[in-house]
Amino acid sequence: MKFIMNIWNLIKGIFDFINNYFKVIVLILIVLFIIAQSSYVDSMEDKPNLAKISLNFPIYDSEMIAQQIDEILGDENIKGVLLLIDSPGGSVGASIEIADMIKELNEKIPVVAYTQSLMASGAYYAGMYSNSIYANRGALIGSIGVIFSTPNIEELMKKIGIKMQGSVAGEYKEIGTITREWQLNERKFIENLTKEQYEMFYSDVLMVRKDKMTTKNPIDFAEGKIFTAKQALQLGLIDKIGSMNDAISELKNKSNVDNIVWLKKNKVNVFIDSVIDKSSAKIQSIFRPYMQASL
Repeated sequence: MKFIMNIWNLIKGIFDFINNYFKVIVLILIVLFIIAQSSYVDSMEDKPNLAKISLNFPIYDSEMIAQQIDEILGDENIKGVLLLIDSPGGSVGASIEIADMIKELNEKIPVVAYTQSLMASGAYYAGMYSNSIYANRGALIGSIGVIFSTPNIEELMKKIGIKMQGSVAGEYKEIGTITREWQLNERKFIENLTKEQYEMFYSDVLMVRKDKMTTKNPIDFAEGKIFTAKQALQLGLIDKIGSMNDAISELKNKSNVDNIVWLKKNKVNVFIDSVIDKSSAKIQSIFRPYMQASL
């Protein structure tokens, strides 16, 4: 009888413990379940093997692209990059900076560029070092040239009674001023500067595209003209006309990837990209017929 009572007290004690600490036990079980599920998902989920870089804004800074490239190079699982371009170009320095970064990236992992609508001027410079360039059949490519321009508001200042004053040391310190017409020596200096950058631009295009170009004469492809995708292909400025899926297939093959898993951006970057996309689309829709980037 005593033995039975001991057994009963033991069972009763267990039930009392469960009853008193039921919530704690349930909480512990839930935590253990979540940890187990998380570990299982992490072990089953494929790691990202391809990434996208978006160049979809006028180019006046290279910081955003640099951050994306640093993140990609920091992940050894990333085997290739899809460079999405929709830009009218921008400043000389920033365009070349991005071009150099894409060149270095392509030397480590393949980069395939794709433009849906516009790859012009500095944007072409930035993307031309890609392993291959795809363009939508409705895209516009080219505008290879350099421009240096400012307004001349001298007459307006006279009408509203504004005069400039100051002290200048250096013959060319006021070069490019908007308050008066450029002097002959200033104009000559700017023309020589622009010509030098222009020659650098088309020389780099010829060097990078090499045997792909069907002409070596810059007059044929570097007079600031914008070309259709078909014309750009005939000149050798791009490699193929196709869809984004075609570009992705090319990247998949060059990267030796079987099942594509894209590198995901964090929510903050996704939001920023969304704002940039919308702003860029509005700006380009207004100014695209008239916009002439500095490169």
